[in-house]
Amino acid sequence: MKRTALIAGVTGIGGNHLARELLANGWEVVGLSRRAPKDLPGVRHVAADLMDPVTLGRALADVAPTHVFITTWMRQDTESENIRVNAALVRNLLDALSPQKSVRHVALVTGLKHYLGPFEAYASSGTLPDTPLRESQPRLPLENFYYAQEDEVYAAAERDRFTWSIHRPHTIIGLAVGNAMNLGTTLAVYASICKETGRPFQFPGSEAQWKGLSDVTDARMLARQLAWAADTDAAKNEAFNIVNGDVFRWSWLWPKLAGWFGVQAAGYNGQVQPLEAAMANDREVWREIATRHGLAEPDLDRLASAWHTDLDLGRPLEVMTDMANSRRLGFSAYQATDDSFFDLFARLRAERLIP
Repeated sequence: MKRTALIAGVTGIGGNHLARELLANGWEVVGLSRRAPKDLPGVRHVAADLMDPVTLGRALADVAPTHVFITTWMRQDTESENIRVNAALVRNLLDALSPQKSVRHVALVTGLKHYLGPFEAYASSGTLPDTPLRESQPRLPLENFYYAQEDEVYAAAERDRFTWSIHRPHTIIGLAVGNAMNLGTTLAVYASICKETGRPFQFPGSEAQWKGLSDVTDARMLARQLAWAADTDAAKNEAFNIVNGDVFRWSWLWPKLAGWFGVQAAGYNGQVQPLEAAMANDREVWREIATRHGLAEPDLDRLASAWHTDLDLGRPLEVMTDMANSRRLGFSAYQATDDSFFDLFARLRAERLIP
């Protein structure tokens, strides 16, 4: 049976790797984003604004996907604005596709804020749900745009009779230039600056993160789970956590990352030292490094998202995730986390994004 995927957010970390996974497995792939991906020649691109229902409907008038993958969101200044905007982009997309009656399954990518609450809540409260985080945990009594997005999917599924799956990654490790939530590339750029300037590779986060257990999500793992759920009857109408399948402590991983770059690792020293402050004056430094080494992207802000890395590594308690729901249904993929970072670093170097 023919399978046509529409990936909303095809230029992002999740969408890009998903497109590669689906293309490799014989899918027809349509990518929806404002700008066309430069590294996905097998993808048919549709340029559209998810917040403009009229032009979105026109752009998708001749697109009849069997599967829709929503891997994008738009960051706003407040959670109420996050809810308004990000619920609307899901609603607008599914409304635009509704007349075709072609959609059989919709997958929505959200994240662990489903359990932790919005950035502001988990960054400052000092309290988090019990870990490991499980899909069975109830929604928090807080505003959360993930809940609003899920509700839009559920309503459209009831209307148009398609199945759905929800996928909740932890921090995603993968290559996507211009992404606003990019810990792996941020650390690679930071380590490169440290090497060029002789600064120590200072862990920026909290004692709880330094000493506690954590996990991350390789973008390739997310792509595999999305593809698996789309093809597995037992996975329909289910929510799934998705991480690499191992756990680690930053106190173990940080020296390994430093060793890859040949820089001096400096661990937690009694206080949080935010990366956003440490890199605040590095824009010109990076531009000079890029010029000297002939790098492809001289704009630091297109590569590094220090604010997001600080939120991840500054959490006051350890955060780790349970994957039993997908494991019991047959999803068995695994990825070693140190290799996730090393593979990304090697690709960044091959793409001339770091020296």
